[in-house]
Amino acid sequence: QLKGKKPLFVQLVLDNIWSLYEAVMKRDKEKIEKIVTSLGLKIGARESRHADPKVHLNAICSQWLPISDAVLSMVCNKIPSPLDITAERVEKLMCVGARTFDSLPPETQELKSAFMKCSSEGAAPVIVFVSKMFPVDSKSLPQNKPR
Repeated sequence: QLKGKKPLFVQLVLDNIWSLYEAVMKRDKEKIEKIVTSLGLKIGARESRHADPKVHLNAICSQWLPISDAVLSMVCNKIPSPLDITAERVEKLMCVGARTFDSLPPETQELKSAFMKCSSEGAAPVIVFVSKMFPVDSKSLPQNKPR
């Protein structure tokens, strides 16, 4: 950086995103067309003629860098397989608060082996684990919305 060189991430990623952003915001049609053809994208006429340049930018970015693919691949690459879970971790996940695994009912304790197998057989129990809950105002629930 001291010699005027940019970091590799800036050269390969940020500069490309920034040049696309500048081209769309300044409405440089030649540069936009060059970027779209080099990326092999198909942008609809409606998005490209829209008065708001952010709509055009969104159309290009959603095809070039779709967030759903990025998130799914990141989750698949970074989150460990449920088959690699340890028995102690299963017990911690099954216990809430200060309860111990031994204090759970025997039926619940039997789910530990099914939890560790992750079987998809028809006879295997279905186990759902909610990792985080968000409070929602009761007025925003579908049954409480005004008609």
